[in-house]
Amino acid sequence: MYYGNIKKYDIADGPGVRVSLFVSGCRHHCKGCFNSETWDFNFGQPYTQETEQEILEALKPPYITGFTLLGGEPFEPENQVELVKLLRKIREVYPKLNIWCYSGYLYDVDMVEGGRVYTDVTKEMLSYIDTLVDGPFIEAEKDLRLKFRGSRNQRIINLHE
Repeated sequence: MYYGNIKKYDIADGPGVRVSLFVSGCRHHCKGCFNSETWDFNFGQPYTQETEQEILEALKPPYITGFTLLGGEPFEPENQVELVKLLRKIREVYPKLNIWCYSGYLYDVDMVEGGRVYTDVTKEMLSYIDTLVDGPFIEAEKDLRLKFRGSRNQRIINLHE
């Protein structure tokens, strides 16, 4: 797996000050995507054990309120293999941190058993995520007044309610 960026002080992709990982690889290719360079699965740098350590270190300060996973597309099956391990580790080391994830796939359609991106680790991956923003970015539904999402069709789902 590759990643495009790690933001260590992100205030745009969830509440509070967060650490965010932008993974590479996305098959949605949404028109007007703000991060289209991450569509390429080989964009950026290889995700390594050192990358994981960098993220875990960045999460240490007491002012960090959470971790956000976005991209690219975290739920591409190729990305889930590595990301489930990262989320598991974050939950072990920082059980109180809030975890958000952005996906163009639909929670109740694509991430369920038999869905387009359902794998043997999808359910576990979802179990670590507190808030999922799902649905593709649709340029015609773009609304700059929306908080934590780009278009009106996207949903903010609390996965633990």
